Amino acid sequence: MGTTLERSDHILVVDDDAEIRTLLTRYLEKNGLRATAVGDGKAMWRAMAAGAFDLVVLDLMLPGDDGLTLCRQLRAKSDIPILMLTARGDETDRIVGLEMGADDYLPKPFSPRELLARIKVILRRTRSLPPNLQPVDDTRLRFAGWVLDSARRQLVSPSGEATPISGVEYKLLRVLVTHPNRVLSRDQLLDLTQGRGADPLDRSIDVQISRLRQRLGDDPRSPALIKTVRGEGYVLSVPVDSSDATEGTG
Repeated sequence: MGTTLERSDHILVVDDDAEIRTLLTRYLEKNGLRATAVGDGKAMWRAMAAGAFDLVVLDLMLPGDDGLTLCRQLRAKSDIPILMLTARGDETDRIVGLEMGADDYLPKPFSPRELLARIKVILRRTRSLPPNLQPVDDTRLRFAGWVLDSARRQLVSPSGEATPISGVEYKLLRVLVTHPNRVLSRDQLLDLTQGRGADPLDRSIDVQISRLRQRLGDDPRSPALIKTVRGEGYVLSVPVDSSDATEGTG
Protein backbone atom coordinates (compact mmCIF):
# COMPACT_ATOMS: atom_id res chain seq x y z
CA MET A 1 0.00 0.00 0.00
CA GLY A 2 3.02 2.30 -0.38
CA THR A 3 3.89 4.80 2.31
CA THR A 4 0.30 5.69 3.23
CA LEU A 5 -0.60 2.41 4.89
CA GLU A 6 2.68 1.17 6.28
CA ARG A 7 1.07 -1.36 8.57
CA SER A 8 -2.19 -3.22 8.75
CA ASP A 9 -4.42 -0.42 9.97
CA HIS A 10 -7.57 -1.49 11.77
CA ILE A 11 -10.79 0.15 10.57
CA LEU A 12 -14.06 0.00 12.51
CA VAL A 13 -17.15 0.18 10.27
CA VAL A 14 -20.40 1.16 12.02
CA ASP A 15 -23.42 0.69 9.73
CA ASP A 16 -26.80 -0.94 10.29
CA ASP A 17 -26.90 -2.33 6.73
CA ALA A 18 -25.49 -5.87 6.90
CA GLU A 19 -24.82 -5.92 3.16
CA ILE A 20 -22.71 -2.76 3.34
CA ARG A 21 -20.83 -4.09 6.35
CA THR A 22 -19.94 -7.28 4.49
CA LEU A 23 -18.97 -5.42 1.31
CA LEU A 24 -16.73 -2.91 3.07
CA THR A 25 -15.10 -5.48 5.33
CA ARG A 26 -14.16 -7.68 2.38
CA TYR A 27 -12.94 -4.75 0.28
CA LEU A 28 -10.81 -3.21 3.01
CA GLU A 29 -9.26 -6.56 3.91
CA LYS A 30 -8.59 -7.25 0.23
CA ASN A 31 -6.63 -4.00 0.16
CA GLY A 32 -4.40 -4.76 3.11
CA LEU A 33 -6.41 -3.39 6.02
CA ARG A 34 -7.95 -5.09 9.00
CA ALA A 35 -11.67 -4.40 9.34
CA THR A 36 -14.29 -4.93 12.02
CA ALA A 37 -17.94 -4.15 11.31
CA VAL A 38 -20.80 -3.57 13.76
CA GLY A 39 -24.42 -2.47 13.39
CA ASP A 40 -25.02 0.17 16.07
CA GLY A 41 -23.54 2.40 18.73
CA LYS A 42 -23.65 -0.13 21.54
CA ALA A 43 -21.69 -2.62 19.47
CA MET A 44 -19.26 0.14 18.51
CA TRP A 45 -18.45 0.91 22.14
CA ARG A 46 -18.00 -2.79 22.92
CA ALA A 47 -15.63 -3.18 19.97
CA MET A 48 -13.60 -0.14 20.98
CA ALA A 49 -13.34 -1.37 24.55
CA ALA A 50 -12.03 -4.70 23.30
CA GLY A 51 -9.39 -3.46 20.85
CA ALA A 52 -7.59 -0.52 19.26
CA PHE A 53 -8.66 1.04 15.96
CA ASP A 54 -7.00 3.55 13.64
CA LEU A 55 -10.16 5.03 12.07
CA VAL A 56 -13.94 4.78 12.41
CA VAL A 57 -16.28 4.71 9.40
CA LEU A 58 -19.54 5.90 10.98
CA ASP A 59 -22.97 5.86 9.34
CA LEU A 60 -25.22 8.82 10.13
CA MET A 61 -28.50 6.89 10.23
CA LEU A 62 -28.28 4.25 12.96
CA PRO A 63 -30.75 2.63 15.37
CA GLY A 64 -30.49 4.05 18.88
CA ASP A 65 -27.90 6.82 19.04
CA ASP A 66 -27.43 8.26 15.55
CA GLY A 67 -24.08 8.94 13.90
CA LEU A 68 -23.93 12.60 14.94
CA THR A 69 -24.46 11.70 18.59
CA LEU A 70 -21.83 8.97 18.43
CA CYS A 71 -19.43 11.28 16.60
CA ARG A 72 -19.75 13.91 19.33
CA GLN A 73 -19.26 11.30 22.06
CA LEU A 74 -16.25 9.81 20.28
CA ARG A 75 -14.61 13.17 19.79
CA ALA A 76 -15.08 14.06 23.46
CA LYS A 77 -13.14 10.91 24.41
CA SER A 78 -10.66 10.40 21.58
CA ASP A 79 -8.86 11.96 18.63
CA ILE A 80 -9.45 8.86 16.49
CA PRO A 81 -10.17 9.88 12.87
CA ILE A 82 -13.86 9.64 11.88
CA LEU A 83 -15.24 9.26 8.36
CA MET A 84 -19.01 9.74 8.29
CA LEU A 85 -21.39 8.05 5.83
CA THR A 86 -24.92 9.13 5.06
CA ALA A 87 -27.73 8.43 2.64
CA ARG A 88 -28.62 12.10 2.82
CA GLY A 89 -26.67 14.57 0.70
CA ASP A 90 -27.93 17.64 2.54
CA GLU A 91 -25.16 20.19 3.07
CA THR A 92 -26.47 20.92 6.55
CA ASP A 93 -25.82 17.32 7.60
CA ARG A 94 -22.29 17.55 6.22
CA ILE A 95 -21.54 20.78 8.06
CA VAL A 96 -23.03 19.53 11.33
CA GLY A 97 -21.03 16.31 11.04
CA LEU A 98 -17.79 18.21 10.54
CA GLU A 99 -18.57 20.56 13.40
CA MET A 100 -19.17 17.54 15.64
CA GLY A 101 -15.60 16.52 14.90
CA ALA A 102 -15.77 14.25 11.85
CA ASP A 103 -12.68 14.33 9.62
CA ASP A 104 -14.52 13.72 6.36
CA TYR A 105 -18.00 13.03 5.02
CA LEU A 106 -19.01 10.63 2.24
CA PRO A 107 -22.62 10.50 0.94
CA LYS A 108 -24.23 7.24 -0.16
CA PRO A 109 -24.16 5.70 -2.65
CA PHE A 110 -20.37 5.58 -2.91
CA SER A 111 -17.79 3.24 -4.34
CA PRO A 112 -15.58 1.22 -1.97
CA ARG A 113 -12.63 2.52 -3.96
CA GLU A 114 -13.51 6.12 -3.07
CA LEU A 115 -13.95 5.15 0.57
CA LEU A 116 -10.52 3.53 0.61
CA ALA A 117 -8.97 6.62 -1.00
CA ARG A 118 -10.50 8.87 1.65
CA ILE A 119 -9.32 6.58 4.44
CA LYS A 120 -5.78 6.75 3.05
CA VAL A 121 -5.89 10.53 2.88
CA ILE A 122 -7.22 10.92 6.41
CA LEU A 123 -4.60 8.56 7.87
CA ARG A 124 -1.78 10.19 5.91
CA ARG A 125 -2.75 13.71 6.96
CA THR A 126 -3.20 12.65 10.58
CA ARG A 127 0.22 11.03 10.69
CA SER A 128 2.03 13.70 8.71
CA LEU A 129 1.70 16.32 11.45
CA PRO A 130 5.02 17.20 13.08
CA PRO A 131 5.24 15.87 16.66
CA ASN A 132 5.39 19.39 18.07
CA LEU A 133 2.03 20.16 16.47
CA GLN A 134 0.18 17.30 18.11
CA PRO A 135 -2.61 18.24 20.55
CA VAL A 136 -1.57 18.65 24.17
CA ASP A 137 -3.38 17.35 27.23
CA ASP A 138 -3.86 20.58 29.20
CA THR A 139 -7.43 20.76 30.46
CA ARG A 140 -7.60 24.54 30.97
CA LEU A 141 -5.71 27.15 29.02
CA ARG A 142 -5.74 30.83 30.04
CA PHE A 143 -4.87 33.65 27.65
CA ALA A 144 -5.55 37.40 27.87
CA GLY A 145 -8.07 36.75 30.63
CA TRP A 146 -9.98 34.10 28.65
CA VAL A 147 -10.11 30.42 29.64
CA LEU A 148 -10.50 27.53 27.20
CA ASP A 149 -11.82 24.60 29.21
CA SER A 150 -11.18 21.39 27.26
CA ALA A 151 -13.03 19.16 29.71
CA ARG A 152 -16.24 21.12 29.12
CA ARG A 153 -15.33 22.20 25.57
CA GLN A 154 -16.18 25.70 26.77
CA LEU A 155 -14.79 29.20 26.28
CA VAL A 156 -15.07 31.44 29.35
CA SER A 157 -14.77 35.22 29.10
CA PRO A 158 -12.62 37.38 31.41
CA SER A 159 -15.83 38.25 33.29
CA GLY A 160 -16.51 34.55 33.94
CA GLU A 161 -19.33 34.06 31.43
CA ALA A 162 -19.52 31.07 29.08
CA THR A 163 -19.19 32.25 25.48
CA PRO A 164 -21.02 30.30 22.74
CA ILE A 165 -18.58 28.64 20.37
CA SER A 166 -19.08 26.09 17.59
CA GLY A 167 -17.23 22.79 17.39
CA VAL A 168 -15.06 24.01 14.51
CA GLU A 169 -14.24 27.27 16.29
CA TYR A 170 -13.37 25.36 19.46
CA LYS A 171 -10.95 23.08 17.62
CA LEU A 172 -9.30 26.01 15.83
CA LEU A 173 -8.92 28.03 19.01
CA ARG A 174 -7.50 25.03 20.85
CA VAL A 175 -4.84 24.60 18.18
CA LEU A 176 -3.90 28.27 18.42
CA VAL A 177 -3.71 28.39 22.22
CA THR A 178 -1.72 25.16 22.46
CA HIS A 179 0.86 26.62 20.04
CA PRO A 180 1.11 30.28 21.10
CA ASN A 181 3.51 32.65 19.36
CA ARG A 182 3.98 30.16 16.56
CA VAL A 183 2.85 30.99 13.03
CA LEU A 184 0.61 28.24 11.66
CA SER A 185 -0.19 28.05 7.96
CA ARG A 186 -3.70 27.54 6.65
CA ASP A 187 -2.77 24.00 5.58
CA GLN A 188 -1.52 23.19 9.08
CA LEU A 189 -4.68 24.61 10.62
CA LEU A 190 -6.82 22.54 8.25
CA ASP A 191 -4.85 19.41 9.12
CA LEU A 192 -5.12 20.01 12.85
CA THR A 193 -8.79 21.00 12.94
CA GLN A 194 -10.56 19.21 10.10
CA GLY A 195 -8.18 16.55 8.75
CA ARG A 196 -9.88 16.76 5.39
CA GLY A 197 -7.82 15.60 2.42
CA ALA A 198 -10.09 16.46 -0.51
CA ASP A 199 -10.54 19.98 -1.84
CA PRO A 200 -8.94 21.95 1.01
CA LEU A 201 -10.79 25.26 1.44
CA ASP A 202 -8.36 27.91 2.62
CA ARG A 203 -11.13 30.46 2.88
CA SER A 204 -12.85 28.31 5.51
CA ILE A 205 -9.95 28.97 7.88
CA ASP A 206 -10.14 32.70 7.17
CA VAL A 207 -13.86 32.69 7.97
CA GLN A 208 -13.35 30.78 11.24
CA ILE A 209 -10.51 33.12 12.27
CA SER A 210 -12.82 36.07 11.64
CA ARG A 211 -15.52 34.48 13.80
CA LEU A 212 -13.06 33.73 16.58
CA ARG A 213 -11.92 37.33 16.59
CA GLN A 214 -15.54 38.40 16.99
CA ARG A 215 -16.01 35.98 19.89
CA LEU A 216 -12.89 37.32 21.58
CA GLY A 217 -13.61 40.99 20.85
CA ASP A 218 -10.40 41.15 18.82
CA ASP A 219 -10.47 44.16 16.46
CA PRO A 220 -10.20 42.68 12.93
CA ARG A 221 -8.55 45.90 11.65
CA SER A 222 -5.82 45.70 14.27
CA PRO A 223 -6.06 42.35 16.11
CA ALA A 224 -4.17 42.04 19.36
CA LEU A 225 -4.78 38.32 19.97
CA ILE A 226 -4.92 36.42 16.68
CA LYS A 227 -2.65 38.14 14.20
CA THR A 228 -2.31 37.58 10.47
CA VAL A 229 1.19 36.98 9.13
CA ARG A 230 0.94 37.89 5.48
CA GLY A 231 1.82 35.02 3.17
CA GLU A 232 2.32 32.61 6.08
CA GLY A 233 -0.78 32.17 8.24
CA TYR A 234 -1.99 33.09 11.71
CA VAL A 235 -0.48 33.32 15.18
CA LEU A 236 -1.87 33.68 18.70
CA SER A 237 0.41 36.45 19.89
CA VAL A 238 -0.25 36.44 23.64
CA PRO A 239 1.13 34.25 26.44
CA VAL A 240 -0.83 31.15 27.43
CA ASP A 241 -0.94 29.75 30.95
CA SER A 242 -1.59 26.01 31.06
CA SER A 243 -1.77 25.84 34.84
CA ASP A 244 -5.03 25.05 36.64
CA ALA A 245 -7.07 28.03 35.50
CA THR A 246 -10.02 27.44 37.79
CA GLU A 247 -10.87 31.07 38.46
CA GLY A 248 -13.77 32.30 36.40
CA THR A 249 -14.82 28.86 35.17
CA GLY A 250 -17.76 28.39 37.47
